Amino acid sequence: MNYQLSISAISHSFGTKKILENIGFECRTGNITGLFGRNGCGKSTLLNILFGTLNPVSGSIRINGEILRNNITRKQIGYSHQEIFLPQNISVRNVIPLYFPDGAEQNKIFYSPGIHNMETTKVGNLSLGEQRYLQFLLIIHLNHPFVLLDEPFSMVEPVYREIIKEKIRELQVVKGFIITDHYYKDVLDIATKKLLMASGKIIPVNDEYDLAAAGYLSARQYGDS
Repeated sequence: MNYQLSISAISHSFGTKKILENIGFECRTGNITGLFGRNGCGKSTLLNILFGTLNPVSGSIRINGEILRNNITRKQIGYSHQEIFLPQNISVRNVIPLYFPDGAEQNKIFYSPGIHNMETTKVGNLSLGEQRYLQFLLIIHLNHPFVLLDEPFSMVEPVYREIIKEKIRELQVVKGFIITDHYYKDVLDIATKKLLMASGKIIPVNDEYDLAAAGYLSARQYGDS
């Protein structure tokens, strides 16, 4: 089934500070939307609104025309945020069934690259990059048509960054992704739609040139790319 996530006129403020102003865009099944922006521009605020943990001051979120409410949003949208939320004192082997009781579903995780080498290790004893990779795998394989990924490449070893990109492309057929990460080259590499958040608004971009022209990249960063 094809799904369409529609974000319409989302605005939000913290006190007198306006964070988001009339934000709107669409993400469909098959889209990998790259969301760029400097710290404090409102990216994480927007993702929390989409996931339903924060209510916007105004605006609406719809999937296939149906307005999402907090009690159904999490059934439609998965979210792997920057913080590790996995239980730390049990092994990887025992964490996976908590998310996937069915054995066939578990195999999608167990047979992912690198998991065999860590499955007997307690989650808390994994490196931060390994924990973030495991958390990513668990979230993207849940039965959600849309997935939000906040900094999926940060603090992750290069070999896992490439696997993450491969997994996103593999599941792109049946899911829509919204990704934000300061490893902007990795996001540019896989994004089918690219949006820059600046001054609380959305600006469509195409490449590093556009990111530099809009002030997201410095002249030095763009020159080194």
